[in-house]
Amino acid sequence: MKYVTSFLSSPESQGLKRLKKAEDRLMGSVGRLHYLTMNAENPTPGDLALAPLITCKLCLCEQSLDKMTTLQECQCIFCTACLKQYMQLAIREGCGSPITCPDMVCLNHGTLQEAEIACLVPVDQFQLYQRLKFEREVHLDPYRTWCPVADCQTVCPVASGDPGQPVLVECPSCHLKFCSCCKDVWHAEVSCRDSQPIVLPTEHGALFGTDADAPIKQCPVCRVYIERNEGCAQMMCKNCKHTFCWYCLQNLDNDIFLRHYDKGPCRNKLGHSRASVMWNRTQVVGILVGLGIIALVTSPLLLLASPCIICCVCKSCRGKKKKHDPSTT
Repeated sequence: MKYVTSFLSSPESQGLKRLKKAEDRLMGSVGRLHYLTMNAENPTPGDLALAPLITCKLCLCEQSLDKMTTLQECQCIFCTACLKQYMQLAIREGCGSPITCPDMVCLNHGTLQEAEIACLVPVDQFQLYQRLKFEREVHLDPYRTWCPVADCQTVCPVASGDPGQPVLVECPSCHLKFCSCCKDVWHAEVSCRDSQPIVLPTEHGALFGTDADAPIKQCPVCRVYIERNEGCAQMMCKNCKHTFCWYCLQNLDNDIFLRHYDKGPCRNKLGHSRASVMWNRTQVVGILVGLGIIALVTSPLLLLASPCIICCVCKSCRGKKKKHDPSTT
């Protein structure tokens, strides 16, 4: 017994005990690491609740990562619900133009891909976007144009020629021969009548024209065809945002009081009552007067407060200089 006791209390036995304890601690650490790894690969609902929230730049609400969508091109992230609404509005109002990142200060100026749009909007909205995009591409392509007949809607090839010079175009469907510049019936020895939209006779009369009864006219700036079925005579082109009078095609971009309809051939043809026109002018005048009053009231206050503002700015600048001055440290 004495020999056994002395052997257990020897330095070799104590070293074995310490080695065994270290081994046990190492195995426990490996087991805990394996448990944490398995939890990270298969998160529980409690772990998702503790995940960090991300602020959407559109609605400024905090959402979890599973409710966010990252754009492929610029890597900007937004909540999926806001991105769907933004895409649907951009499709309706964009006339087929590329849908850009909703972040106005996006450094990469990202553009949404068609695969992203198809995943976030309904099928009918995506088909509308594809149709508007194709129409825009044809409008911008110098070697393609639309047949001017409203019932035809065929894309016609345009032969190459001198820039700005008219070229004969023949529609492959209805075989109409028209000018590539003004879309009028082909005129070989006559210059284009840019100020007069095309007039095509149909069974209902003149469909295109400058006449007040014509339901379709061209925008005076971008020459896009516009149909008016109701509303007032003040028109805004959806393509170039140009505002003009429907009857005489007069520019109304700077006519905020609509004085064009007070005299001349378009007098009282706006489509609104005189009282509504006067009420609109009163609102515009009220807004301008309100802005003027605000400027008059705030300007003396700014003059009185300017010395205090300058002193605060100077103090902050002096404090920063003292902190960065190496002689004071």
